[in-house]
Amino acid sequence: MVTLPVIACHECDLLQRKIALPPRGRARCRRCRAILYRDYPPGSDRALACTIAALMLFLIANAYPIVGLEVQGNRQTASLYDAVRTLWVEGREDVALLVGFTAMLTPAIEISLLIYLLLPLKFNRVTENTVPILRFLQTVRPWSMTEVFVLGVLVAFVKLEHLARVEAGIALWAFGGLIPLLIIASASFDPEELWAKATG
Repeated sequence: MVTLPVIACHECDLLQRKIALPPRGRARCRRCRAILYRDYPPGSDRALACTIAALMLFLIANAYPIVGLEVQGNRQTASLYDAVRTLWVEGREDVALLVGFTAMLTPAIEISLLIYLLLPLKFNRVTENTVPILRFLQTVRPWSMTEVFVLGVLVAFVKLEHLARVEAGIALWAFGGLIPLLIIASASFDPEELWAKATG
């Protein structure tokens, strides 16, 4: 008699037997309906491709101006780092730390950890620290709020439109592309596949 492996729901900790899934199928928890695992090949390849593309856009987003302002012939540009530094200099240290943490640090950590986990998986390998890094990634991911930041910039654009000529910089377009790429990478990334290889 074949004994099916047991899996714990990451949301409610209910233990349940794994079942074979149809192609592109999903297994949900009986109690809370959270997604336990998926059959979505080649999910890890798609996640890796989107994460590498997200890394390139993230570097562009932090290297180029996010906004340009022109008032009475004087034109100034500002990058995300300039915005954080200006907030800090003007005495808004709490806001500067929040913006820097949620729009710069946590996306960088999320992208770096995803590549660290997915690149060895591409060659059918796992790193030694896969399990703690996987747990840390799950903790950090909710703090990555680039979409909230971009929404805030767009609101600022609307408010400044009557005072100055406002132009979207290359960085804003890069952030716009970064958001869907991270969403697709997260949706394609199956922690269960990594977990099974790391523990099995």
